[in-house]
Amino acid sequence: MILSDVFERFSQDSPLSVMAQGILENALDPQILDQLFEDVAEKQFTHKLLFSTIVDLMSGVVCRVRPSIHAAFQARAETVGATIDAVYDKLDGTETVVSAALVHSVALRLAPVVDAMNGARPEWLPGYRVRILDGNHLPGSEHRLKELRTIGAGALPGHALVVLDPRLMLATDVVLCEDGHAQERALLDQVLGIVAAKDLWIADRNFCTTDFLFGIARRQASFVIRQHASTLHWEFVGKRRACGRVDTGKVFEQTIPASNDAGEILFPRRITVVLDKPTRDRDTELHLLTNVPAKDARAKVIADLYRRRWTIETAFQELEATLHGEVNTLGYPKAALFAFCVALVAYNVLSTVKAALRSVHGEEVVAEEVSGYYVADEIQMTHRGMMIAIPEDEWVVFHDLSPVELADVLVGLARSVSLPKLRKHPRGPKKPKPKKQSGAKIKHVATAKLLKARQACTK
Repeated sequence: MILSDVFERFSQDSPLSVMAQGILENALDPQILDQLFEDVAEKQFTHKLLFSTIVDLMSGVVCRVRPSIHAAFQARAETVGATIDAVYDKLDGTETVVSAALVHSVALRLAPVVDAMNGARPEWLPGYRVRILDGNHLPGSEHRLKELRTIGAGALPGHALVVLDPRLMLATDVVLCEDGHAQERALLDQVLGIVAAKDLWIADRNFCTTDFLFGIARRQASFVIRQHASTLHWEFVGKRRACGRVDTGKVFEQTIPASNDAGEILFPRRITVVLDKPTRDRDTELHLLTNVPAKDARAKVIADLYRRRWTIETAFQELEATLHGEVNTLGYPKAALFAFCVALVAYNVLSTVKAALRSVHGEEVVAEEVSGYYVADEIQMTHRGMMIAIPEDEWVVFHDLSPVELADVLVGLARSVSLPKLRKHPRGPKKPKPKKQSGAKIKHVATAKLLKARQACTK
């Protein structure tokens, strides 16, 4: 690629920002986004305001470049070609099928890029395509809508089931629900539509339902799901067998035939981990159900696979810490869920950046030393100045790059990244919280006096 001197200077001084913007330009090519909208939207239609424009405005908000949609609009009012009211109307009406398709489409575009860089993480279980499933409830929104102004309770704009590929570290799919009070289990039929043969689905006990387990098996796929005590018809066969230890406790295995209302029978293995320490819910045992054959994964391997399910929790934490995906000013469920999906897209962009770093600096180094927070902070701090200095038409070169071509560019930029600037600073062991004095009699204290008293005691 032939780039201007200014572009080259940013590539050397702030390669992370150039990498992130290059990925965004490729994955969120306006022509592809607008065609996606035309193909997927069921009721909404394009008038003057393009779907790609809405994605661009929301991207600025979730990436913390702009504090709000209104601020993002103000910065681009001359080029948007519509009023702020039209922008909000478009947001409030964005169908959940469109938002979900956006996440899936971007993941499909980025997956071959990660593979071309050799930036994927090791397979969790050879021969299986692992998928981790978890739910995320959006927090209560501000009471800006007329219907909410007289209500004291929290207003829940919806929730989502997110599917994570732990090899690529990409959110591949999302199932959305506008009803914030709906059970996650009510969405599992939609999840089954994503399940493919030779998949391995890993999930918590909230997803342990008879229909879901049988549905996965019916599709020649596999599961490792924590057992829920009341959602499955089953019985014990024989005694459980000791299978050694893992880091958290002793492991046992037992076969438990399970049946459904249609008379079908499954013979899952029941892997039990007798914990050395109880969980925060005071559970002393974890029971995991799996239909993975023992020849492919022994009991201890199954226990380890479930333990690694926390990868998706870490992803959610990183998303919350580095991105603004839960915009509480968006009261309409469709708008709030769209913002969350754009945040998932931004998370995938950051994951692709980290994949490039892994390809150059190694999996172990990046996993142990690189902070996702500092990666995002570097990009956010530089982005606005970079976009002012580099004209928009210079970024168009990224639109038509093939996955291999984009991978080559990203790897080249990754070689210029200084890892010490991104190093994690692990905290020491948590100290127990001291009991606080009651504020009933003492309304306030002077911090300076307390610190002075501490100094006096240490002399």
